Amino acid sequence: MSCCSKTVQANSTPFTTARYAILLLASLVAWFAAYSLLIPFSEWIAHGLLGLRKGTSLGDATAFFFYDTPKILMLLVLMVYIISWLRAGVNVERIRNFLSGKTKGFGYVLASIFGAVSPFCSCSTIPLFLGFISARIPIGITMAFLITSPIINEVAVVLLFGLLGWKYAVTYVAVGMLAGIIGGIIMDVLQAERWLQPMFRMTPLTMVPHGDKHQYSLSLKERHAFAISEVKSIFRKVWVWVVLGVTLGAGLHGYVPQNWFAEHLGAGQWWTVPFAVGAGIPLYTNATGIVPVMESLLAKGLPIGTTLAFCISSVATSLPEFMMLKQVMTWKLIVLFIVMLLIMFTLAGWFLNIAQAFIF
Repeated sequence: MSCCSKTVQANSTPFTTARYAILLLASLVAWFAAYSLLIPFSEWIAHGLLGLRKGTSLGDATAFFFYDTPKILMLLVLMVYIISWLRAGVNVERIRNFLSGKTKGFGYVLASIFGAVSPFCSCSTIPLFLGFISARIPIGITMAFLITSPIINEVAVVLLFGLLGWKYAVTYVAVGMLAGIIGGIIMDVLQAERWLQPMFRMTPLTMVPHGDKHQYSLSLKERHAFAISEVKSIFRKVWVWVVLGVTLGAGLHGYVPQNWFAEHLGAGQWWTVPFAVGAGIPLYTNATGIVPVMESLLAKGLPIGTTLAFCISSVATSLPEFMMLKQVMTWKLIVLFIVMLLIMFTLAGWFLNIAQAFIF
């Protein structure tokens, strides 16, 4: 070994397990501290620094933008790092095979359950979705997660149970999970992976360090380096779409009054269900925030099917999400995704309107 090499090694900081654990713990503490301050930060920017009045359309839209943009970007960094770190040291082909083939039916259910217990809105699911696609998990299973995750929220289930009763809570969970499972099956039947963007149609081994399918015993340093590389690569590709998407969502959040829908959805005619779904999809809200809207719509006499179709469609996806998904999906797949959601939520709404007298 040359003298120069010895000098470089002596000056370099050793990458030890203890050092890595301390830095990781400190980073997580800083991440959660920053995440907990997003709401006061956004309100300070909008109402303090910019002087926009709280409760006005512009003030609320601005606060929403400065809350949701860093929230999604922070989730993106954290989730992509975690998934990439795990993916760097596991046999991706074995996991993919476990979730496909003869166990694919179980994979849909597992992805839907995972989506049900994950506390994400439609845009916040994108980091995990990117990780699943990059790991070459079958498109149907990733779609089952993508559909179910924003629909079902544990807090929303508790609120529904407390405000409207167990039947509404169970119906809400059942519709959300069935939508994810059925949507995943449809995507696999249609072989929708062919409509992903080219970079996400790579073979799984090109996404794993060293490219040797027999080598999965990587060091912490190698896993960390791979995870950081993935974070930088994906962040560079999607951050602009996140900002544009949240800007659009903030406009909808601040300027579209929720009471408008309660006043214009009619008294339960057949056309109100597809209309409610079509009106709900462009909105940008979350499952917890939509529960009071459900309560008010039901109190105004709207049938359960129309109400649930509107509320689920408004949390299942959004225009900002479609803009972000453009980095992963071609327009053909995005259109298929939208049409599939329209049909599934409409059929669910019609069924519940018919069955309302027997169930509720």
